[in-house]
Formats: sequence, structure tokens, C-alpha cells
Amino acid sequence: MARMKILLPQFGMGMQDGEITRWFRQVGERVEAGEPLLEVEAAKTTVEIPSPGSGTLVEILAEEGATVDVRAHIATIEV
Repeated sequence: MARMKILLPQFGMGMQDGEITRWFRQVGERVEAGEPLLEVEAAKTTVEIPSPGSGTLVEILAEEGATVDVRAHIATIEV
């Protein structure tokens, strides 16, 4: 099966990193394209990040509370 890397998106011009505040799915759970996958706080704004594809969440690389750089690999979905 193919794997899709989930990268932290940049949702503001000056955004360089963000804090993972909540995962809506856990490893082993199915996720559908477009549904909220995680919540990120950056520049005092909280944004829900949708899943870019459907499949099973097989890896979380950035736990809740972690601050990660934009475009960092934060999770993997098996499609």
C-alpha cells in the first residue's frame, strides 16, 4: 500500500512553525479526505487541518504540545 506524508502546512505569510494542540484521530484509525485530522496553533490563531487523503493513520511524528516547523513531516497515512 502507498503511504502519504502529512506535512505541517503554512497558513499565514509569516508562519514559520506551529504547535500541535490536538489530534482528532489516533494511530490505527481510519481518516477520510477533508475531515479534520489535527488542530494547530500559530500566531495566536488555532486552525483545524484537514486530512489530504483517505486511509489509515499509521504514524504520528509530532505529539500534542510539540512545536514543529512549517512543512515538517508530522504524520503518515496509508492509502
